[in-house]
Amino acid sequence: MYHDPNTANILTNGHNVPNKVTSNGTTSANGSFGAEGPETETDSSGTGGMRKSLERKGSAPNDAVHLQRRVGLFSGVALIVGTMIGSGIFVSPSGLLVRTGSVGVSFIIWLACGLLSLLGALAYAELGTMNTSSGAEWAYFMDAFGPAPAFLFSWVSTLVLKPSQMAIICLSFAQYAVEAFVTECDPPTSVVKMVALLAIVMILFVNCYSVNLGMAVQNIFTAAKLVAVLIVICGGAWKLFQGNTQHLSNAFSGDTPTLGAVATAFYTGLWAYDGWNNLNYVTEEIKNPSKNLPRSIMIGIPLVTLCYALINISYLAAMSPTEMIDSEAVAVTFGNRILGALAWLMPLSVTVSTFGSANGTLFAAGRLCFAASREGHLMDILSYVHVRRLTPAPGLIFHSLIAAAMVLYGTIGSLIDFFSFTAWIFYGGAMLALIVMRFTKPNYPRPYKVPIIIPVVVLVISIYLVVAPIIDTPRIEYLYALLFILGGLIFYVPFVKLGMTPRFMNKVTLFFQLLLEVVPTSSMFE
Repeated sequence: MYHDPNTANILTNGHNVPNKVTSNGTTSANGSFGAEGPETETDSSGTGGMRKSLERKGSAPNDAVHLQRRVGLFSGVALIVGTMIGSGIFVSPSGLLVRTGSVGVSFIIWLACGLLSLLGALAYAELGTMNTSSGAEWAYFMDAFGPAPAFLFSWVSTLVLKPSQMAIICLSFAQYAVEAFVTECDPPTSVVKMVALLAIVMILFVNCYSVNLGMAVQNIFTAAKLVAVLIVICGGAWKLFQGNTQHLSNAFSGDTPTLGAVATAFYTGLWAYDGWNNLNYVTEEIKNPSKNLPRSIMIGIPLVTLCYALINISYLAAMSPTEMIDSEAVAVTFGNRILGALAWLMPLSVTVSTFGSANGTLFAAGRLCFAASREGHLMDILSYVHVRRLTPAPGLIFHSLIAAAMVLYGTIGSLIDFFSFTAWIFYGGAMLALIVMRFTKPNYPRPYKVPIIIPVVVLVISIYLVVAPIIDTPRIEYLYALLFILGGLIFYVPFVKLGMTPRFMNKVTLFFQLLLEVVPTSSMFE
């Protein structure tokens, strides 16, 4: 990938920007790993992945531009909780009931999804403390398998997974926000999409303006959504105190779901839990990551699981399973039953929750784009940061543009199905990476280490989640997803492996670098 050093000279007061050799042997000016400075070490496996010195504070003395460590324990927990609790818990309970056929099985799946998320996140904590560079799975695939699998992950995540996740959340936000003003009929689709686009623009501005502002918004909205969760739990507790337990009895009555139905029910539940790995995308910006990363996970995910379990019980204390299934917005129906004149608090709570979740999603997604392009796997401009605000603005803008396109042309249901199936392919790949590196890199520093059985269990479950729906109900969409993943090799071989770059990219990089006032994180003073 190409970078014009003359542009960096303009934006860094005339100081030269050195080139670096990427993992595939091509030359790039993206430089070292941001906040950790220029010192790197080559993986002992020979894959070429680069690791930063663990726990170094700040940048090298002559590093002009870098990402700073500004995410503490509270902000880490807020990022996990804030991105996990989005629209899922307010919509997904009905989907789980449809696919499982019984209250008991759906409740077990809710708890199992929380346990699976916790086990997966603990394994990610080991990976994140081994390699403290941003990018999560991309960085781990580089260390364990080399550049080709890492590129395929960045290819799918940058173009599909992360943007679709944000598009789904923003569409949910818009749906609830517009419904507050339209009571007689369904809100116009065009209005919903316009509000979703407005939300994307607002979130993009917040995250481009300041990392501190982005985390402040995340902290505030996380606190607000926890208050909303508490309102639901207290309302349900009041109904249970009045003796409304009839819907919780005979919880396992109903047909036994098939293995494929259980897998698709897991997809619905895991969508509500998704975001458990988002903190790993910003490890370069976490203060003391070897301690705060696992601590944030151990606090955040059990808290979300407890909230989800209590919310489901509260729903069933106020309405029957059939009413939950028929309701398009379970939380709103619950509010109408319990809160009376204050029922408007529920749609407001959903909009607050989804906005905070979308903010955290973009915050993490921009860091993946930043990390992958820094190694030459994407356009170099996507690895640059703003010269004054120190935010990865190009990566944030790129993700937002794709998410906006998905909002205009996609639907929530179609996006969720593709997202869940494809995401668990890579989650399983991360578990395999951890297992492989236990043997190929036995002497790597591991400030936090999980029992090997944890990644093995998560790997087996991820294989089941990918294979079972294909066997139970084969759909052409699954084939499209696999072909899209492998299709990345068409771009990897010429542009990354062979280092071919179209000449016009020189001018493109120069134009956007001047327009956005961004520079590589390796802008070094002579």
